[in-house]
Amino acid sequence: MSGTVEVEQQAGVAFVTLRHPGKLNAMSRAMWRALRSVFESIQLSPDVRCVLIRGEGGYFCAGGDIAEYPAFRFNEASLRDFHENDVWGGLQAMLDCDVPIVAQIEGNCMGAGIEIACCCDIRIAAESARFGAPIAKLGFPMAPREAALVLREAGALSAREMLLQAAVLGAAEMKARGFLSQVVASAAAASAALVSAYHVAALAPQAARLNKQTIRALNRGQALMESSPSATDPVVNEMRGAYRYADSAEHREGIAAFLQKRKPVF
Repeated sequence: MSGTVEVEQQAGVAFVTLRHPGKLNAMSRAMWRALRSVFESIQLSPDVRCVLIRGEGGYFCAGGDIAEYPAFRFNEASLRDFHENDVWGGLQAMLDCDVPIVAQIEGNCMGAGIEIACCCDIRIAAESARFGAPIAKLGFPMAPREAALVLREAGALSAREMLLQAAVLGAAEMKARGFLSQVVASAAAASAALVSAYHVAALAPQAARLNKQTIRALNRGQALMESSPSATDPVVNEMRGAYRYADSAEHREGIAAFLQKRKPVF
């Protein structure tokens, strides 16, 4: 069995589960491709307001499925195809997703796991969770775009320790370094993530998608608040329609509910 990425939806939340029995949910090539398909579908679904991604059996993801590696890693072309198409295809689909993503992180969050976690907006971890990318023990570096992702989200110190020392860091340390939103008792991780996901789902879905688009654009280009932004700046070009929501039903409902002292219905 090469593992699966399964999705089910309930009350506006899409539950994405990484499953690879006996391998602590290590990502196979088939799972990377499935991850891409799942998130591309979620992006197109107007009914999904939040995603909760988790691993089966008390583990998030222990890395890549090393048993598959001899079949493609020793040839430059096939190795490039694996990282640039399979792996980055899945990660890019998560990064391109306008729906907020909550990560429920338990047990091992290594290599592929840390990369997937880096694509999430809110990260909630069990106190027993462990984070790292000890691929130096396997004799290869992290692919460039994946390394850039980990560097940006986990920070330079964590990235260097994980990649150069094969360091494994605990949840408390990753929270102190700003990577995690919450660290909770191991038995409470699932419930804490669920509360977070349903809280996000109850808020304005259009606003959430627009906020993610804005954050993504700002990460790609210069700040909008500079005195004379260039008309060709990628951020300026993308933000030309930033106020088109003005006459939307969601915008009107949010303001009206506040003025009427009632809970908005989005």
